[in-house]
Amino acid sequence: MGTMRLLKPLVVSVSSLFFVALSGFAHGFVMTPRSLINRLSQSSYYLTTKELWFDQTLDHYSPYDHRQFKQRYYEFLDYFQVPDGPIFLKICGESSCNGISNDYLGVLAKKFGAAVVSLEHRYYGKSSPFKSHTTENLKYLSSKQALFDLAVFRQWYQESLNLKRNRTGVDNSWFVFGVSYSGALSAWFRLKFPHLTCGSLASSAVVHAVYNYTDYDKQVCESAGPECKAVLQEITELVDRSLETNKKELKKQFGAAELEIDGDFLYFLADAAVVAFQYGHPDALCTPLVEAKKAGVDLVAAYAKYVKEYFIGTFCVSVETYNQKHLKNTAVKEGSSDRLWWFQVCTEVAYFQVAPSNDTVRSSKIDTKYHLDLCKNVFGEGIYPEVDVTNIYYGGTNIAGSKIIFTNGSQDPWHHASKQTSSPGMPSYIITCHNCGHGIDMRECPQSVSSIEGNAQSCNIPDAVNKVRQKMIEHINLWLSECKGLGWHSM
Repeated sequence: MGTMRLLKPLVVSVSSLFFVALSGFAHGFVMTPRSLINRLSQSSYYLTTKELWFDQTLDHYSPYDHRQFKQRYYEFLDYFQVPDGPIFLKICGESSCNGISNDYLGVLAKKFGAAVVSLEHRYYGKSSPFKSHTTENLKYLSSKQALFDLAVFRQWYQESLNLKRNRTGVDNSWFVFGVSYSGALSAWFRLKFPHLTCGSLASSAVVHAVYNYTDYDKQVCESAGPECKAVLQEITELVDRSLETNKKELKKQFGAAELEIDGDFLYFLADAAVVAFQYGHPDALCTPLVEAKKAGVDLVAAYAKYVKEYFIGTFCVSVETYNQKHLKNTAVKEGSSDRLWWFQVCTEVAYFQVAPSNDTVRSSKIDTKYHLDLCKNVFGEGIYPEVDVTNIYYGGTNIAGSKIIFTNGSQDPWHHASKQTSSPGMPSYIITCHNCGHGIDMRECPQSVSSIEGNAQSCNIPDAVNKVRQKMIEHINLWLSECKGLGWHSM
């Protein structure tokens, strides 16, 4: 989910490496930059990019509304042990789903002889039911509808597979995977449809909706360490002061003159810093800023250089993502998910990244009122995040499902919204290391496309990742075995 706006899959360059994250939202969940997606679409980054289509029900909760829409999905069968191998359902989250990426799931599929299928989330990418994303048309955009989409698709795909094999009533063993918001969907799918899956991997899964998510910045402060935190706090103070006296020139200095609303600008600056911690690149931010402080260099100028070169340049984040004028645009665009995710934020999960009352690196002007004003300005009256309803429906961190693996990176600020208390039926792992960020178990660290299949050797403590991956394999094998009475045993 990533900054939450869970920061979305991102690209970053440090020491000539490219880094890509798994998921997230803008204004807190930064998305995968389109430039990276386009470059990678024909490369080994994907197991497949061949688009397939499924007729999906628009409203699963109405017995009278029979409208349907085309939903995009993908399948990868190269490792599938016909006919009884397991089926891994990879859930796509809050961005365009352009294929099945060749991350650690590819390794698992090969190990277990599994087919991999992946369904694009309703409204995102090419799976929009409407030609305009007006607030009225967005009323069917919710996690509840998305879970039903997955259930209906799962049944349809199993039946179509049986048809191809000329058999009836046979069920392959299904296992569900997701990261960030889709990690929450993975856990919730197992909770709500336990008969349709043998288990779930919920990586960096933000299962607990939070109204004011101050723990995000508290984790950033902790991950930054005293020296870097002090520099970031000084920069925030200088920016806040300059915003009152020299607003126009300040925004221009950061390449963000278009952000007329001060809160949008400050959110943009906050996200630029926190992505480094969320995705396991603290040194990319802290090293140059601490050095600038020691050298007596203008800190605002040093931070502006980082923002333009790293966040906008290498990371390919568009400034307009933070512009409420852009968020009000109801046009359907495959590559833009900003308005869609904000709708889910403003109706279901909130995750308002407000500054803690003290010891924060985020401007205190990014408060609850800013978020509520944004929701009202972008979507109109009556839009409010029903966080309590969401947590009552799913259980928050007291989720009562079974056979769900929760994994989190110690540096990822989102892990505070995930389940961290282990139980026999729901093991939970915090992977602790210097660069253990968002979705680390399914990618490498720092997150990169320089090597595929989730190579852990780039982690400063690769054993931390590999130990958890071994635990994941053991649980998947056990639960698949229990599901079918047999399983993959050549450990």
